Amino acid sequence: MDPAHAFVLLGVFASLLALGAPISVAIGLAALATVGLSVDPGPATTTVAQRMATGLDRFTLLAIPFFILSGQLMNRGGIARRLVDLARALVGMLPGGLAFVNIVSGMLFGAISGSAAAAVAAVGGFMLPRMQEQGYDREFGSAVNIASATTSLIIPPSNILIVYALASGGVSIAALFVAGYIPGLMVGASLMLVAGGIAARRGYPVDARVSVAEALQRFLAAIPSLFLVVLVIGGIIAGIFTATEAGAIAVLYSFVLSVFVYREVKWGEIPNLFVAAALTTSIVMLLIATSMAFSWVLAYERIPEAVTEALLGFGGGRVATLLAINVILLLAGTVLDMTPAVLIFTPMLLPVATGLGIDPVHFGIIMVLNLCIGLCTPPVGSVLFLGCSVAGTRIGATSRALIPLYFAMIATLLVVSFFGQLWM
Repeated sequence: MDPAHAFVLLGVFASLLALGAPISVAIGLAALATVGLSVDPGPATTTVAQRMATGLDRFTLLAIPFFILSGQLMNRGGIARRLVDLARALVGMLPGGLAFVNIVSGMLFGAISGSAAAAVAAVGGFMLPRMQEQGYDREFGSAVNIASATTSLIIPPSNILIVYALASGGVSIAALFVAGYIPGLMVGASLMLVAGGIAARRGYPVDARVSVAEALQRFLAAIPSLFLVVLVIGGIIAGIFTATEAGAIAVLYSFVLSVFVYREVKWGEIPNLFVAAALTTSIVMLLIATSMAFSWVLAYERIPEAVTEALLGFGGGRVATLLAINVILLLAGTVLDMTPAVLIFTPMLLPVATGLGIDPVHFGIIMVLNLCIGLCTPPVGSVLFLGCSVAGTRIGATSRALIPLYFAMIATLLVVSFFGQLWM
């Protein structure tokens, strides 16, 4: 590794971020500047462009636009409301019932849409007014909504697990999807434990207990939505179709459900949904393209090997090294969005993890859990910003309300990090 080249790569990247440049631009220009130190500017530009193009030439990446479009259809198609109704029937009567409903609804909607942004907007837009009507503190409601939305990136289908499979060099998407369920449920349970304690201490009201007949009615209304999870995940695990084909099936199913069954998406709205999905896809794909060029430069400069040697030679043993990896990822998550963070840090830290005897699937879940916490954390927590916008709260006040929930998520992260091999 040439220290000067590593300094230019990371220095240009950090400087452009500090100047407010879009993260994809910062990543791409940092890679270009570093390659330009070794070769002429013309070949350097060609090399970076080639790496960006070949980075996107992956069949598995087709799953991402499909799941994004499916999430758009579900967000608009009345699915969130039916899942919230079901959650209220299941947990609304417990202490802090509406906080529990928010968390369970976020998990259910996330398991269907695979999008934290969609979950925080759809569930928050429906739940937060009702929580405020019953006397819940607005910042507390916003914090619960934000934290619970991140479970959608752990519980499959999850676009970020597909990105990790790409960055890791071919880890099975099906194995990652299966491995995400227990950690996702653990995060949800820990959030419910903390939120329930806060709600009970503050004396927040609970929902009235619904009758068995009403609960059954709500369950039946939500079955078409819940079946999407069985269809997509079951098909992948059974080997009936690939993750990409599952994305296409999710689009078709959510289209039929939203337009013909629930009839909440009108034909005139469909072009706008396609445009919104295309815009989101273009942002994600540009990030992936520039991140793949960045990752190639990292490998070319042998930076991952240097990081691996440094961490494995740290001398603190397996526990200390794994704690150091978690700290690095937690800090990275506070300043980087999830997609570029996965693409940048996977080639750097995965060799360290495998050197510690950690399975790549296990490490993928550890990485995603770390970065999920970052989505809720200033200064670059995209889910935090969106959740505050939906709730109409200030970032500082909401961040303070999130502190107990951060502890719950970090406790779950440590359990998964050190004991996750027991079930993965």
